Amino acid sequence: MNQTLVVVPTYNERENLLPLAQRLLALPVPVDMLVVDDNSPDGTGKLADELAAKHPSIHVLHRTEKNGLGRAYIAGFKWALSRGYEFIFELDGDFSHNPDDIPMFLEAAQNADLVLGSRYINGIRIINWPLSRLMLSKCAATYVRIITGMPMTDPTGGYKCFRRRALEAGKLEDIHSNGYSFQVEMTHKLWRQGMRVVEVPIIFTERFHGHSKMSGHIISEALIMVWRLLFQNKLRRRPASPPPPGGQS
Repeated sequence: MNQTLVVVPTYNERENLLPLAQRLLALPVPVDMLVVDDNSPDGTGKLADELAAKHPSIHVLHRTEKNGLGRAYIAGFKWALSRGYEFIFELDGDFSHNPDDIPMFLEAAQNADLVLGSRYINGIRIINWPLSRLMLSKCAATYVRIITGMPMTDPTGGYKCFRRRALEAGKLEDIHSNGYSFQVEMTHKLWRQGMRVVEVPIIFTERFHGHSKMSGHIISEALIMVWRLLFQNKLRRRPASPPPPGGQS
C-alpha cells in the first residue's frame, strides 16, 4: 500500500475515469486511487470495478445514492483513515484538476497540514469558464474571506491534500455540508484549530465531458454556511489558538 490516496468522487464520469486512472498510475510518485461512486447510471461504478481488478492500487467504494459531493468525500476520508494513509487528496473526476500537480502538493505537504490548490494566486488560472461563472467564484472567495477572516485566495477550491493528522482532528462526523460549503467548512475547521494551511498555484480547466454539478441549492448552502462558521468560531476572524510550531498538530 502507498502512503498517498487520491479520492475521486464520481457520478456519470465513465468517459473520464479510464484516462484519469491512467494519468494517476503514470505519476512519478506512487499513489493509490479510490473511486467513490454514487451508483452512476452510466456504468462508471462497473468500469471502476474492472480497473480495480486489473490494478492493485485502484480501489472502489460504492454508495447506494447520490447525496452530495461532501458526503462522498467524507466516506472516502473515513475509508482512507481506516487503512492508514498519510496523505489524502481530493481530486475532481472530470480533469478540471491536473493530476500532474500531485507531486507539487506532496512537497508542500511536508510542512503543512492542509495544502489547497489555488486558482487565484498571481492572477486568474482558469480555462474555459464563462465570465458569469468566474465572477461567481471570485465573489464567493471574497465573501468567505470577509466573513470568516480566512486569508486563503481560493477557499472554495476542491483540489486539496490533507495530512492524516488533519483529518483525524477534523471530526468528520460533525461535517454536514456539501459543494462549495463543504470545501469552506473543512478548511475553516482546520484553520480555526491553528493547523498550518498553505496554498499552491494550479490551473483549473472546465470539464470537456459530462455536466457540471453546480446548482442553486449548493450556492445558497454556501451563503448560509460561512455565517455558521463565524459563530462556531465565537465571532473571531482568526484561529482560536496560535498555530503550533512547525505546523505540527
